[in-house]
Amino acid sequence: ADRKKLHTAPVGQVFRLRPFHVLIATGGGYAGYRKYEDYKLEQLEKRGIEVPVKLASEWEVALYKSVPTRLLSRAWGRLNQVELPTWLRKPVYSLYIWTFGVNMKEAAVEDLHHYRNLSEFFRRKLKPQVRPVCCLHSVISPSDGKILNFGQVKNCEVEQVKGVTYSLESFLGPRICTEELRFSQTPTGNSFQQQLVTKEGNELYHCVIYLAPGDYHCFHSPTDWRVSHRRHFPGSLMSVNPGVARWIKELFCHNERVVLTGDWKHGFFSLTAVGATNVGSIRIYFDQDLHTNSPCYSKGSYNDFSFVSNNNKEGIPMRKGEHLGEFNLGSTIVLIFEAPKDFKFHLKAGQKIRFGEALGSL
Repeated sequence: ADRKKLHTAPVGQVFRLRPFHVLIATGGGYAGYRKYEDYKLEQLEKRGIEVPVKLASEWEVALYKSVPTRLLSRAWGRLNQVELPTWLRKPVYSLYIWTFGVNMKEAAVEDLHHYRNLSEFFRRKLKPQVRPVCCLHSVISPSDGKILNFGQVKNCEVEQVKGVTYSLESFLGPRICTEELRFSQTPTGNSFQQQLVTKEGNELYHCVIYLAPGDYHCFHSPTDWRVSHRRHFPGSLMSVNPGVARWIKELFCHNERVVLTGDWKHGFFSLTAVGATNVGSIRIYFDQDLHTNSPCYSKGSYNDFSFVSNNNKEGIPMRKGEHLGEFNLGSTIVLIFEAPKDFKFHLKAGQKIRFGEALGSL
C-alpha cells in the first residue's frame, strides 16, 4: 500500500531525436571514420606504397563541416587555461609526451611541474642551442614540421599536397590596393599571380609545412622582410593533417587563417598561419588587435589591417629567426613568395624539418 507509482513518459518523447543531435552524431561518426582512413593511408605511405588521390565530394565536405569544430576548439582553449593541481601535472603531460613523441630534453624548462596548465605546456620555450638559425641560406623553416609540398606556383594554383591544389587568389584574397605595397603597382590586366610578381624575371614560389601536435608550437620569421599587411579569414577548423589535405580540395581556403603580406629583398613575401581543429587560437606577437575563432562570422568574409601608417611607413621589420607567433596545438604554415628563377629549394616532400633549417637559397 505504501508503494509509489512510477510515472513514465511516452516512448516517443524519450527517444525523440532533434535534427541538431542527429547532425552532430552523424558528422562526428563520419569524422571518426575519416581519421581511421587517414591512419590506413599513413601505414601505406610508410611501406612505400603510392596512394591514389581520392577527393571528397561536396556532400562529404558539407557533412564534415557540420561537426562543430569551432565550438569544440573554443572549449579546448578554455580547458587549456584550467590550472592543474601539482600532483596531476606530470601524469597528464607524460601521457601527451608519450602519445605525440614530444622531446622534452629540448625544452628550456624540463620539469613538468613548472607548467601550470596545458596552454603553458603547449607554448613551452626551447633551449637556444637546440634550434640554430642557418645563416648560409636566404629562407629558413619558420617552424618544426613536415614538408607537404613546395615548388613554383603555376597557373594561379598551389599544391597543398601532391595532386591536390587550391586557388592562389581564394587563399590570399583579393589584391591589396594600397600605395605602400610595391606589389600592388603592377598592371591590373595581368593574372593574379603575375600581379604579385614585382620584378621582371622573377617567379612565385610556395612551401607548405604541417605542424603535428607533438611539434614545437611557435613559428618564426623565415627571412629578413617587412610585414605591411594582415588579412584574417574566419572559417572552418577542419583537420589539416596530410590525410585530410589529400582528401579535401582547397582545404586551406575553407579553414580560418591569418595572412601576413609584405616584401623582402626580392619582392613579394607572405606567411600564412592556417587554423585547424583545436587550433582556433592563432597569435601574432606584434598584432594585439587580432582575435581568432570568434563565435560568429560571415561566410566568405575577411578583415584587413595595415601596419603601414604615417608614423610607421616601414611596417613591421622582421629579422630571420625572430619570434613571430604561435599556435594553440599544431597546424600549417604556408609561405608564398617571389624570387629569381635560380632560387632552389633544399627539400624533399614528406621530410621532417626543424625551425632554423634551410628551405632554399639562390
